[in-house]
Amino acid sequence: MTAPVFVVDKVPGVGEFVLDGAEGRHAVSVKRLRADERVTLTDGAGNWADAVVVAAEGKDRLVVRVTSAAAEEEPAVRITVVQALPKGDRGEVAVETMTETGVDAIVPWQASRCITQWKGERGAKSLAKWRGTAREAGKQSRRVRFPEVGEALTTKQLAPLLAGADLAVVLHEDRDHPSGALATAELPASGEIVLVVGPEGGVSPEELAVFAEAGARPYRLGPSVLRTSTAGTAAAAVLLARTGRWS
Repeated sequence: MTAPVFVVDKVPGVGEFVLDGAEGRHAVSVKRLRADERVTLTDGAGNWADAVVVAAEGKDRLVVRVTSAAAEEEPAVRITVVQALPKGDRGEVAVETMTETGVDAIVPWQASRCITQWKGERGAKSLAKWRGTAREAGKQSRRVRFPEVGEALTTKQLAPLLAGADLAVVLHEDRDHPSGALATAELPASGEIVLVVGPEGGVSPEELAVFAEAGARPYRLGPSVLRTSTAGTAAAAVLLARTGRWS
């Protein structure tokens, strides 16, 4: 089994280090780690270190000995998922599974057909939940580079993001639409893929027109219609496999 991951502000160099605070409490009181067990420390930005537990002290202090430190290279092809806001807690489900799958960035999208609205304090709390979910899912899936969760954008604000991508994809919910299949789309060897996932009500014709003008093309994922909270994860898995990141 791979070592559990804990987040630190700055990855320490070789030598003794004390993990305390919330992460130390989780290691000592929840994971109940003991001497000689291995852990991974990361800043969530690709820097990480291997360490061995020296001792657990009290309820929230884990003394470890860092044995090596390294940095994970940026992927040749980055995958950003633009996720329309789902109802209820399905947004956190989408973020959790996309993080576990391996996406590099998630952008919340206030689509015209979204029932959920992120405004004011509610919007700030929802965004904080998405970011917290990405952090926890990153730890659970043993990642050392967590996905960035950006500010919620409108359709107009998304256009520059799509225009700057090496490949911009809009998942089309109509399985009979004459669009191409994502499984056979021509992918860039390097750069940025931006994948747009619409709301349960679908992407409006007006939004499709804005995206098309920015260079985005509609693609079908498969013969079945997925929910907005699962479509991004399934599409990301297709892309990760095809770009060689799962090889």
